[in-house]
Amino acid sequence: MPELSVSADEIRRAFLSTDTRLSRFNPLPRILCYDDFNTGTHGWTELIGNHDEKGDLSVVQPHFLDMRPPQLSACSFFDIGTHGAMSGTYALKVASKPIKGHTGVAIRRLTMSGRGKLQFETYFSYKAEAASAENRVWEQAGSSGWDANFHPSETQFGAFTIATDLCDGTRYHTVMRYQNTDLDNKLTRQWVYPTVAEPTPRERFEGKLEVLPRTADFTAPNPADWQPVGEPQEFCYNEVPTKVNWHYLRWVIDTSTRKNVELQVNDHVMDLSAVPVPPYDEEYGSLRNLLNFYVSVRTHTNVRNFLYLDSVLISTDW
Repeated sequence: MPELSVSADEIRRAFLSTDTRLSRFNPLPRILCYDDFNTGTHGWTELIGNHDEKGDLSVVQPHFLDMRPPQLSACSFFDIGTHGAMSGTYALKVASKPIKGHTGVAIRRLTMSGRGKLQFETYFSYKAEAASAENRVWEQAGSSGWDANFHPSETQFGAFTIATDLCDGTRYHTVMRYQNTDLDNKLTRQWVYPTVAEPTPRERFEGKLEVLPRTADFTAPNPADWQPVGEPQEFCYNEVPTKVNWHYLRWVIDTSTRKNVELQVNDHVMDLSAVPVPPYDEEYGSLRNLLNFYVSVRTHTNVRNFLYLDSVLISTDW
């Protein structure tokens, strides 16, 4: 009988296919972490600015004061009750306040044990507040345009962002944002990236940058510093803000070259190799091998915005 030749990768793929939690992902060879939010928050926490050596929170800059901690959510709504996550009961919910420009952020702090490809995968959904005062204003004005298909809440969702904070001696961020609407609440449905490095607390402490107001866009405050990449992409909003459909996202960067590589959302794949990643000019101490991921949700109107993550898988080829 002839010998069967099976590669290590084929064996690995066979094992992954037998695990219903992992088989929906397409990880790189080494799984760094798998965060199933049915079993907790797995280290995803609120982003807060730096405080001084005395722990004085009054010195935290205004835009970092209230980014809200992520919550475990059963995706409950006023009309259907508990929706549940894609698998199981709980998703991780990141929420903004109902204040135009407010941003909610969740961050996952790790370190690097190597250099190379790094991949972030998740299944996500996004929604605006289901029963908001803004919707009632539309209704009272008789101008909602509702036709049993389009819902005004679709234009009340601003943007969500996936990003890293990395340091291998040089500190840099890789950032991709889905801008659902512009600052005038017009649908754009466009992926964008920043052309400048994210302002840091140290730069402001040293007087090199002005202190930002509470609702500033902390990633890149000037709207002119965001550029589009690829064609607009429409997601499945599914008519009303209480129907949750889960979208697949896979984002690849390369820490050996400090570059973006690729972004896949559902069946849409974008080559990001030409997207620049601006580094910091100055060195930052105590950050060697920093490997942080963050996700954020930002509202462009006075309506709470939500980003839901069913689960997250981070993998590498180290």
